[in-house]
Amino acid sequence: MSSISIIGLGGMGRAVGARAVEGGHAVEVVGRDAAKAKDLAAALGGGATAGTFGTAPAGDIVILAVPNASAVPVVAQYGDALAGKIIIDITNPMTTDATGLTTPDGTSAAQEIAKVAPASAHVVKAFNTVFGHVMALGRPLDVLFAGDDARAKARVSAFIKSLGLRPLDAGGLEMAHWLEGTGLLMINLARHGVGDFNFALGVSTLP
Repeated sequence: MSSISIIGLGGMGRAVGARAVEGGHAVEVVGRDAAKAKDLAAALGGGATAGTFGTAPAGDIVILAVPNASAVPVVAQYGDALAGKIIIDITNPMTTDATGLTTPDGTSAAQEIAKVAPASAHVVKAFNTVFGHVMALGRPLDVLFAGDDARAKARVSAFIKSLGLRPLDAGGLEMAHWLEGTGLLMINLARHGVGDFNFALGVSTLP
């Protein structure tokens, strides 16, 4: 099992944290509001702890579960405290009306995070194509992920699998742009074709 630090106290961080506790991982939750972090740790149970925002995370895997606009500043603020960590970016960089991405073609939120992270840290894009409330249902789901470091990806794949989810490797970190586009697609499917947010995207293999 792994030690996991989740930076961010929102619904997605809570959903991943709950499944991580169920999977037997050591979970630390971190947020700017220390009281809320303690409340979330208590709600998760399983020995989950509340860390201090800005100090070195306890986990070997750090899940960045903050709003996209805060992601790069948060990683920059942590600086060398993230050295040697695997950073899982779950953000979706989209415009307020969800009609486009806020990152230009040729890059992604995950790649921008990687630029400010320590050289020894490895950024992996994952979980951004799964709605938090759907993950909280405890059902088996597909989780697409992308990254450049093979060992980091193997660790993330094993972590995803330990949550009762199926990891699907989408390739190098340059594919994060397209995963983030998939997140945007899901919002618009919910608003139009599906009609609500109670769905998940998955991959079916044919015989």
